[in-house]
Amino acid sequence: MKKIILDNQKKIIKEKNILEKELNVKISNKDDGIYIDGLSENEYLAEKVIDAINFGFSTKRALLIKKKNLMFEILNIKNYMRGKNIVRIKSRIVGEGGRALMALSQLSDCYIEIKGNQVGIIGDPENIENAQNAIIMLIKGSKHANVYAFLERSHPEPILDFGLREVKKN
Repeated sequence: MKKIILDNQKKIIKEKNILEKELNVKISNKDDGIYIDGLSENEYLAEKVIDAINFGFSTKRALLIKKKNLMFEILNIKNYMRGKNIVRIKSRIVGEGGRALMALSQLSDCYIEIKGNQVGIIGDPENIENAQNAIIMLIKGSKHANVYAFLERSHPEPILDFGLREVKKN
């Protein structure tokens, strides 16, 4: 049995039945926390999913951690800041009308949320690394166009093989 202390338990309790069914664990709440009971690997995945939901991701996106073997990482903005203006840096990450955050999410193939002084990322491990590097570049003052170009360059090229070539045999 694993205990998780959350700042907002209401969202987890509201989605309790869906989470129990999808994650194969038993979720119960007591005064100070949420308890997860199940196999150890299911408990680990449930903890990651519940952390993602608590961070601000929707239940549907958080459950992708289990369904598609994605990871959830948190990046603390203050660890990479030079100045003291956290609002300006968060504004650079979000962009005007949320466009920069949407572009970062699309170019890195990750789901990105901001909560407080942290950025939460759900995605494949290599995509998370690229997204983290891009966000760090923005925090340190790089231009948005340079960050987008970095993400486009670091995107792996899809392998297109339609089976039309003959394989040479030696």
